[in-house]
Amino acid sequence: MDSTDFAQQVGHIAQSFVDARRAGQALPGYPGTLPVALADAYAVQDAAIALDESEIGGWKVGRINPPISGVDRLAGPIFTRQIVEATVEPVAMPVFVGGFAAAEAEFLLRIGAVPPAGKTRFTHEEAADLIDAVHVGIEIASSPLAAINDLGAAVTISDFGNNNGLVIGAAITDWRNAALEDWPLSVLIDGKPTGTGKAADMLDGPVGAARFLFELMAARGIVLRPGQWISSGAVTGVHAVAIGDRIEARFGADLAVECTIKAS
Repeated sequence: MDSTDFAQQVGHIAQSFVDARRAGQALPGYPGTLPVALADAYAVQDAAIALDESEIGGWKVGRINPPISGVDRLAGPIFTRQIVEATVEPVAMPVFVGGFAAAEAEFLLRIGAVPPAGKTRFTHEEAADLIDAVHVGIEIASSPLAAINDLGAAVTISDFGNNNGLVIGAAITDWRNAALEDWPLSVLIDGKPTGTGKAADMLDGPVGAARFLFELMAARGIVLRPGQWISSGAVTGVHAVAIGDRIEARFGADLAVECTIKAS
């Protein structure tokens, strides 16, 4: 199916995902022909954002492996209603029962300035200059479609990038000089070690994720706003979770953030 034929399905696919998310219900399968081209996938995402009509408080960035047409990252919206600050008692984050559910330890970058209008390419340094804070956090990856991660990056993009929430932990002091790429990160589920990693192993690191997002949003004609968050990618991997699980993400020697998992 070419892009012209796929365009006729965009509205139906987008509405199906929005309806399933609002109802907290799983989908038995992909609600249409699987997108293959990134442009088709983002067309569905754009349509779903318009249908949802919710305020966007940030964007998740994930890896495409292997790359598609030379593109090695993807993005999806994080709605303000799904962004919460970590508290002393772990906050409960929703996932879709019967769908896909995972948690990821991520560095969260806060946009401090609007990228210059008309600028479509950014250096690493230019991207860093648009960030005013970096926090530790957990991304909740969840979709009504259980097989979303098995069907390719374009399918992931089409359902809001498989995002269903963000837990914002503590700010990192002097993040520009903190050598974040070398910090050891780990995730524990119910106290059991589940994954470890360093951002140095993630393409060009958290600021590289911001650079990618600034360029992608310029190409899509989407204006970013100060205060929006960038969830920069899963450092330790994508960890499947179940209702009732307690998630702890540890960053370096001193910082950690926790949440629990509940039904959407």
